[in-house]
Amino acid sequence: MKGFTHFISALAAATFFPEVVQAAARGAIWPALAGIAALLPDALDFRLARWLEQPDLSVDFEADPPDPGVIAEGVVAAAAMARREGRAVRLMLHTLRLGPDAWRRYRVRFDIGGGAVEVEVGPVVNTGGRPIPGSEGAGGRARRPLPVPVRYDYDPEITVDVFSGPSLAFCPEGEAVRVEFLPWHRAWSHSLVLAAVFGMGVGVIGGWWPGVMVGLGYALHIVEDQLGWMGSNLFWPFTRRRIPGLRWMRSVDPWPNFSAVWLSLILMLWNLDRFAGAPRLPAGFPLLGLLVPLLVWAVGRHPALRLPEAPEEEGEPEP
Repeated sequence: MKGFTHFISALAAATFFPEVVQAAARGAIWPALAGIAALLPDALDFRLARWLEQPDLSVDFEADPPDPGVIAEGVVAAAAMARREGRAVRLMLHTLRLGPDAWRRYRVRFDIGGGAVEVEVGPVVNTGGRPIPGSEGAGGRARRPLPVPVRYDYDPEITVDVFSGPSLAFCPEGEAVRVEFLPWHRAWSHSLVLAAVFGMGVGVIGGWWPGVMVGLGYALHIVEDQLGWMGSNLFWPFTRRRIPGLRWMRSVDPWPNFSAVWLSLILMLWNLDRFAGAPRLPAGFPLLGLLVPLLVWAVGRHPALRLPEAPEEEGEPEP
């Protein structure tokens, strides 16, 4: 889920404790501690772990369009090196920037059944990911056999285009090599053990409820991430691998993020009302709040309920 979704859902979770709500009415910042703690796991990843990563191999370019065979051979080399040296090998797939708002897109796909890696060089895209007209036909394709069996359970296709590229970790596993997407993400930082440690640390310094709020917000972020695909290393330092997620949604999907934010706002309003001493909202208020996201879902699912799109004027350039 998005950072704001983590933040607002942690605030909502904090309002389920009447002591926290009453203390907040007197000026305490306990609910805010939960929201801030919910942002911490990703902050550790994107502000620290990402920049500490040391790739063993990298795929970089000087000319455009890049040679898809070079990209495929970089993946093959990483798999072979991991098997040969018996250790995890990290490969960085760099992006190719062509201008202030122009990036060359390419895709890497593991054909697990065919024992090969496939690379397709695509169009030039802007920072928003939209293809620039006239750049579609400049790329090419390449396919290379993999030297060892590969296990890969994330997105079938890895898209590389804007900003910095992703890294892959090739980890020996028996006779095969397991490929991890973004090995620095949702690793040690996304641990329930670490959530407990942070909570206890704050509790020792600031008191019981601040510690509970920090531990709750941090742990809630991790639990929400388990609804997606990548999963998290839930019990680091006792475990070394990410536990796969439930694959119910993706962090960028608008529908789950909207639903979580809306439900969080409804629950916060309901909790604040029922702990105020003279509740005015009905007991079933949270269920009534679900009607709005359900209505949005219905509009999105049924073509007959969708609003008609405005026709594009002839000759209007794409943004």
